[in-house]
Amino acid sequence: MYYLSQAGWRYFAADTRDWCDTGSTRFDERVTCHFSQCTLTEQCPEDALPAFSGSKIICVGRNYRKHAGELGNDVPSRPLWFSKPPSAIVHGGQQVILPQGHGRIDYEGELALVIGRRAKNVTVDNACDYIGGVTACFDMTARDLQKSDGQWTRAKGFDTFLPLACLVSPFSPEWSRGMLEVWKNNELVQKDRFSSMVFGFAELVADLSACMTLEPGDLVLTGTPEGVGPVAAGDLLKITISGPAIISLAVTCA
Repeated sequence: MYYLSQAGWRYFAADTRDWCDTGSTRFDERVTCHFSQCTLTEQCPEDALPAFSGSKIICVGRNYRKHAGELGNDVPSRPLWFSKPPSAIVHGGQQVILPQGHGRIDYEGELALVIGRRAKNVTVDNACDYIGGVTACFDMTARDLQKSDGQWTRAKGFDTFLPLACLVSPFSPEWSRGMLEVWKNNELVQKDRFSSMVFGFAELVADLSACMTLEPGDLVLTGTPEGVGPVAAGDLLKITISGPAIISLAVTCA
């Protein structure tokens, strides 16, 4: 596992069972992934920051067929991209502030890719070499604004609309067989495997890098499965991504 501190990225050394400094955003075999459970509130170091150290946060929409269907949308023929501002990030254990007067606010649980090295015009065959790690997040959405605006910047961009875990698992192709689960007030509301994505990890990175240069520390959100729904003040949200490692993130709504 890795986490980001004010001093830079740190990794968990298997031999010493302790966190060590690293000057790189390349995530590699020095890290142990065999955690039974990694939660922000119980195991993330006190100096940890949310896992974003890049220049941009890019997200893909409608990347699970059933999710596209539940909102009455067609599945796109190529990745449908939008962005979220870094000012939307909040740490696990903090609160999502629900803006007043903007109608329904939805949770969308997602796996985020952390870019490990500069990527431009990479191919599907080698795109995974540029993915450094994965982490968990929520893409909060003002659903009424998304519909009325016709584009998604405002609906996705409110402050606190990107709850983001601090722990990062090194990337492995094994993550494609992993699982995402979301609970709202201890009720399971989203569950699907990453193999259900319309566009897989490599396809997403290759397609995006044909448009823009991806820098180390950039985030690529990979879409949400079926089961999105509204939240209200006092609701507790929890997401877990499981594969080679397990990462959990919990936030409350206010």
